[in-house]
Amino acid sequence: MVKTLGYGAQPRAEYAVDPEKSRGRLFPESDSPTRTPFQRDRDRIIHSAAFRRLSHKTQVFVYHEGDHFRTRLTHTIEVSQIARSLARALRLDEDLAECLALAHDLGHTPFGHEGEDVMHECMAHYGGFDHNAQSLRIVTDLERRYAEFDGLNLAWETLEGLVKHNGPLTDRFGAPCGKLDGKPLPFAVSEYAKHQDLMLWSWPSAEAQVAAIADDIAYDAHDLDDGLRAGLLSFEAMETVPYLKRILDEVDGRYPGLEDARRIHEIGRRCITGMVEDVIGESISRIKQLSPKKCGDIRDANGPVIAFSTEMAREERELKAFLFANLYRHESVLAVRRTVAKVVRDLFHGYFKTPERMPEPWCDGLKGECDEVVARRVCDFIAGMTDRYAIEEHRRLFDDTPELG
Repeated sequence: MVKTLGYGAQPRAEYAVDPEKSRGRLFPESDSPTRTPFQRDRDRIIHSAAFRRLSHKTQVFVYHEGDHFRTRLTHTIEVSQIARSLARALRLDEDLAECLALAHDLGHTPFGHEGEDVMHECMAHYGGFDHNAQSLRIVTDLERRYAEFDGLNLAWETLEGLVKHNGPLTDRFGAPCGKLDGKPLPFAVSEYAKHQDLMLWSWPSAEAQVAAIADDIAYDAHDLDDGLRAGLLSFEAMETVPYLKRILDEVDGRYPGLEDARRIHEIGRRCITGMVEDVIGESISRIKQLSPKKCGDIRDANGPVIAFSTEMAREERELKAFLFANLYRHESVLAVRRTVAKVVRDLFHGYFKTPERMPEPWCDGLKGECDEVVARRVCDFIAGMTDRYAIEEHRRLFDDTPELG
């Protein structure tokens, strides 16, 4: 049995999430007469302040290095496009997949992964920091827009997919598992679990899994693209990665002598297409083997149903290793990372020592509070900053703000 979505759309598979059967919202609201719950969630995310700030947050290259490199916002839009394409091919709910793709990076700090690493270091004694958990915190608490609730009051399926799109966080007894094995649950996750059960022990919906793998595909291809355009990666070095060499040989064989800008684009689009087609084929095979009759069967599976094939998974790991060694660990990138680490670290310790230096309402009500409360408020404030604002705040508070370029 499948359900028809309407004119021009493919019928939704029986294992897809059905918006008409959503588990609802923490704070009940009347249904929209024109939008499904997930279309409504998508719109709330797009109109949020946190989403707008992504336009000035680092992906790999900090803002001063050029206007044509990806930001968190452009990366997010690219992830949502890939997620919708995968969801359409697999007959899933496209709106939920898109919604999760649009929300997946809301919790990122300024200055990319370096900012996150420093924030986790600063918060080590106060529950740590995790950007996925911070995304949950933003949409359930920190966005203050609506008269009747804090956060965006998103549907259960959206929150579930956001918090565990990479897989279960606990076993059925509540013990952290996977990457969290032996570690406590991230602060935002454990706090929200007091209010709503997101089934942290199960796999997420197929739509959430689509959003997660779309993220991998997007940043693999687009970091490669940005690295080539920045001159930090070379076509010659790409030949050491079998997947990239095949693509390079195909492009050069079909378009000999092609100018570099077009050559880079042809490589990137083939990189994405190859991965997307592989995911579709592998996922169809896994779904057929599982034979799910409802979306709950996807959650109860012993592993993900949306995945790369064994061969592509190996090649994707090789591509990641190539990018790590040649782009993320490039001395020019590391130099900027060391510089911005000082900015985030100084801001945290400065605000923690004198929280009244934060603007209102961030400094409100902190007098007499314990260190844990002050640290989390400071963390929330800094995590929401754009790269530019973090630099401006450092200049306001300190006399030794580093130059980025």
